[in-house]
Parts: sequence; C-alpha cells; structure tokens
Amino acid sequence: MSTTPRRARLLVPLLLIAVWLGVGGVLGPYAGRLGEVATNDQAAFLPRSAESTAVVTAQRAFRQDETLPAIVVWTGTGTSSDTGTGLAGRRADADGVLASLADTPGVAGQVSPALLSEDGEALEGVVPLRTDLGDDLAGTLDRIRTAAERVPGTTVQLAGPAAAQADLSDAFAGIDGLLLVVALVTVLVILLLVYRSVLLPLVIIVAAVLALGLACAIVYALADHDLVRVDGQVQGILSILVIGAATDYALLLTARYREELATRTDRTDAMRAALRQSWGAVVASAATVVLGLLALLLSDLTNNRALGPVGAIGIVCAVVATLTFLPAVLVALGRAAYWPAKPGARPASGGAGEGVWRRVADLVDRAPRRVWAVTLAALLAGAAFAPMLTSKGVPLDETFVNDAPSVAAQRTLSEHFPGGSGNPAVVIAAADRLEPVLAAARRTDGVAEAAGTTATGRPGGAPLVVDGRVRVDVTFTDAADSEAAQRTVARLRTALHAIPGADALVGGYTAQRYDTLRTAERDRTLIVPVVLAVIFLILTGLLRSLLLPALLVATVALNFLATLGVSALVFRHVFGFGGTDPSVPLYGFVFLVALGVDYNIFLMSRVREESLRHGVRQGVLRGLVTTGGVITSAGVVLAATFAALGVIPLAFLVQIAFIVAFGVLLDTLVVRSLLVPALVRDIGGPVWWPSRLGRGDAPSDHARSDRSDG
Repeated sequence: MSTTPRRARLLVPLLLIAVWLGVGGVLGPYAGRLGEVATNDQAAFLPRSAESTAVVTAQRAFRQDETLPAIVVWTGTGTSSDTGTGLAGRRADADGVLASLADTPGVAGQVSPALLSEDGEALEGVVPLRTDLGDDLAGTLDRIRTAAERVPGTTVQLAGPAAAQADLSDAFAGIDGLLLVVALVTVLVILLLVYRSVLLPLVIIVAAVLALGLACAIVYALADHDLVRVDGQVQGILSILVIGAATDYALLLTARYREELATRTDRTDAMRAALRQSWGAVVASAATVVLGLLALLLSDLTNNRALGPVGAIGIVCAVVATLTFLPAVLVALGRAAYWPAKPGARPASGGAGEGVWRRVADLVDRAPRRVWAVTLAALLAGAAFAPMLTSKGVPLDETFVNDAPSVAAQRTLSEHFPGGSGNPAVVIAAADRLEPVLAAARRTDGVAEAAGTTATGRPGGAPLVVDGRVRVDVTFTDAADSEAAQRTVARLRTALHAIPGADALVGGYTAQRYDTLRTAERDRTLIVPVVLAVIFLILTGLLRSLLLPALLVATVALNFLATLGVSALVFRHVFGFGGTDPSVPLYGFVFLVALGVDYNIFLMSRVREESLRHGVRQGVLRGLVTTGGVITSAGVVLAATFAALGVIPLAFLVQIAFIVAFGVLLDTLVVRSLLVPALVRDIGGPVWWPSRLGRGDAPSDHARSDRSDG
C-alpha cells in the first residue's frame, strides 16, 4: 500500500482526535463546575401533586416564603450553682439572643422565644431561615451559633432541617474531585491488571473523562436555564454512570479490535470490522440504559425526574466517545495500543483466561440442566429475603454514615422536648373552622399540641387570617423523622379531612416524608413494568427472537430480587441500617436491570453471531468462551466504579453503591456466566423462536451431545 493512501486513511482518525481534544479543553472544566448549578434544598424535590407540596405554596401567604427552621438547643454545662437558678435563669438571656437574630442576614419570619423543657435541663428556640441561601447557609448558621454562645454556662447545638441541610452540603463538598479521582484510579488499576498494557488503559480513561466533560457541560447549560435540576446525588451518580458505562463499552470494542488485529494486517480494516461487529451491541446496551433512565420521567418525585434526563445525557456521551474518539486513537496507535502485549500473539479472550472460560463452557455443555437448576435455586434463595428490605425512609440519625453535628443535636433535642418540637406539621384550613380544626388535631393520637398562627407571632393573640385561611402548627409527640410521626400524619389528615367546610391541608417536614414514601411506592408500580417492557422490545429487535428476550428479562429481574434480598441482610446486620430511602429500590432497579442487560446483550449478540455460523450448541459455547474475559472485566469495572460512591458519607449513596456493585457482580459471575448459557444450551434451537435459528435453518451443530443431566 502506498504512503499517500495510508496517510489519507489516517486523516479522519486524526481529525476526530483533534476535535475531541478541543472538546475536552473547552468543556472539560465543567466536570468540576456542576456544583455551581446544583441545589441540595430538598424542598425543591417534593412530589409534584402531593398534599404537602400544596401546603408549601399555600403557606407563603402567611410567611411570604417557605422557610427552613434552624433549632437552637442550649443545655447546661455545669452544676446548678454555676448557672445561678439553672437554665430557667438563663431563659431571659436566650430570649435576648433570639430577638437579636431577627435582623441577621438570611433569617426570614418570626424568631420564636426560648422554650424551657419540662425537665428544666434544656432550652430551645426556632430561627426560620430563607430556603434560597445556598452556599450562605453555613455562614448564617455560624452567625446563629456565635450569637447563641453568648448565653453563659451552656452548650449550644444546632438541629432541624437547616442544620441537616448544611451537613448534607458538607457531605457533598468536593464531590467533583474526590469521587472522580477514586473512580478513575479504581478503573485504571483494574484495566492495568486486565490488559497488562500501558497505553490502552490510559486511552480508555481519557475517553471516559472526555465523555464526562461533554455530559457535564450539557447538563450545566440545561441546569443553568432551569431545564433540569441537579443535586449532589444526581451529580455523583452522573460521574459514576458515565465513567462506568464508557469503560464497559470501551472494553467490548477494544476486545473486538484485538481479535481483528490478530487476523488482519491493516489497522483501519481491523477497526472497521470491529465497529461493524460491536456497534449494534453497544448501541442496544446504551439504549436500554437511556430508555430505562428516561422512564424516570414518569415519576412524580422531582429528584427522580431530574436523574432521568441527566443520566441519559451521560450515557449518550459515553457511547459517542466510545464509537468516535476511541476508534480514532486505536487506529492511530495500531498494535502499539496493546504494548507490551501483542494482539496477534494470543487469543482475544486472554490466554490463561481462555482456559477458565473453556472449562466453564465445558461444564455448561456437560450438565446444563444441573447448572441452571443450582444457580436458579441460589438466586431464589436470595430473593426470598427481598421483602425484608424496608423502604420507609431513613431517620435523620441514619442519614449520614458518620455522626453529623445536626444528628447529635437532634438526639439532644429529643431527650428533652417532644419528638416533633421545633419542626411541627403545618395545617392550612378555612378560618371559620379554626376551632373544630384545633379540637380535632388535639384529639388525634400522636399530637402533643396544636396552635394557630397569630397576627403578632406570639401565643394568645388573634389568629392571622389571609384570604379566609388560617395556619395551624401541630407538634407531634414522636420525632418528626420517625415512622410513628408519619402514621400520625395519616391519622391527622383523616381527622381534618372529615371536618365539613374546613378544606384542610396537612404539610410540613413529616408530611413531606410521608408523601414522598407514598409517591415512591406509586412510582415503582408504574416504572418497573415500563422499564422491563422497554428492555424486552430492545432485546427482541437485537436478537430477532421472542422467547429468548423474555428469558433474559426474567433472569435480570430475578438477579435484582436476589440482590435486594442479600442487601436487606447486609444493611441490617452489617451496616446497621434500619431502613432505606424510598428511592433506593427504584434507583437500584433502573441501574441494575438496565446495566445488567448489557452483559446479556454482549453475550447473546455474540452467541447469535456464532450460532449462525456453527449451530446453536456451538454458538453458546463459543460465545461464552470468547466474551467471558471481557464481560467479566467490564462487570468488575462497573461494580468497582459504583462502589466508589461509598466515599460519600451518606446512607442513600452507600446503599445504592452496594446494591449496584453486588448486583452487577452477581449478574456477571452467575447469571450471565452460568444461568443464561445453561438455559440456552438446554432449550436449544427453540429458544431463538421465531428467528431462523429457532426454525432450524442455521447450520447443524457438530457432534451434538445427546447426554442429559439425569
């Protein structure tokens, strides 16, 4: 081949590399700037149609804007002689401090007077803050703490939603850098061990980083124009999702390119062949994840709806980088990409690794029925524990993996005051039905006190009436974040809704948690079947079969249930979690099922290719051997990438990290390696019905075994 044509054939790859490097240079910094458009204000992620959300809107007429309560808690630090008459004697000092906070920047609404606990050992005051403080929240809380420390002989703690939100922001601080470094280092180490080459892992990492930079730039622009919402959780999941998916797709392509280099002398021809053979599986795999994530748009929870398009954008960017930048670099490098390994010197499945997968294939071929029966029984045993995974919300003291200041303050508050003190339920009702509403609220089991908002903001005054409506604050006996308080919300709503003409709405922190739980249950009922149907349709189009896609969908669903069962045991007995966030099962399902199908797509697309050439039986065995190493590597990479979420000290992300990481490994090592091949081997040609393979039009299997397991 002449030099000129060779240079011409390298022109396109070099142009693609230049374009991507330009994209990386311009858009790469956005991977660290999502925090600028992110919000950790949980009020922005309430269920759209819930009663508590309607209360947020209605109560603005009474306090101009929804506020975020910060609860100041004073406890004594010495003996009663140190404080004169004890904390009761410091109440006036605390009142003075609270009154002085009214003009503090960030404070909105009426600051409460100091309240002495019944045991006389604590004081509390409620300081309402603006919900839009953002990064200024921590500074505002510091000013409140500094002022509160002027009360002598006391220890000051800050509790309530404002303090919890500040701790949440601290947990996400530096998420861009820390999570990205942990994930990339983890992936790099695994790739170095898998490929035993120097350049290829770096090329794959660069492709993943470029995809992440592009995705973050797009999400930044959309969030800046209020088209999508981003919080710390969505931000962290986006990074992990893009890096994990881009690496997975890259492993499939590079493994196929390596195979082609072993039989072709021209690197461009080898890449064309590799792309031709692998792009369909990559695109189909990405489509399952994208459509699975977009199904979250059916959710009534705003944070679920936010994750859908953001995650889908990340997956699309991962695919684009995998099918454009990565091939261009591999063509430019040729065999040097695999140095010091030589692509033509050993099989693509990886030398010693091929022997392992050949033995697995022999086991599947020799006793398919026994293999699938044993693995099915093991998965069913794990799935039996799935109902133990409770998703009724995580109490405040379990929100953070490590103890947080707001958690310690909440414990102190609960020791001395009614559980719902400082964080009451908010009732909006007709003004002419105020007395019946107060009476019904006070009679409700679990209610400690109910009082209407007055025009002066002080007890005993005339009720504040706005547009014929009044506001009533209802304090519960149980902690506002407890299941008992949520049950009280349900009882309170039943009692107030029964009052003729009251038109009562019950909201507030506990009601928001209750509505989020109910909405999450509704979302799972709607979204899970939609995701399964989408996956089935994509598999049907890719594999040109009906029975096999149904079988694959059933296996990934069973893998998910088994993962939930194991997670229930681990969360309770190892991590000590009392429950999970309502969104955890849905997130786990979307990620695990959509991503888990990837490996079945990689396997079965290769099995179909081999079956068309060598027959169904040989197709299963050859497909398992040739894809075993690369799919296992991809599964380990994805599991390790999601496990990196555990560096963020939040129970929600630790739970998601474990579910996805364990589930991916279970799917890769058991479902894809044993269960699916054994079922396909045992069923034989009919599993491909109604395609030509199912009709017996494919080449005959050589030396077909008539052996059975019996």
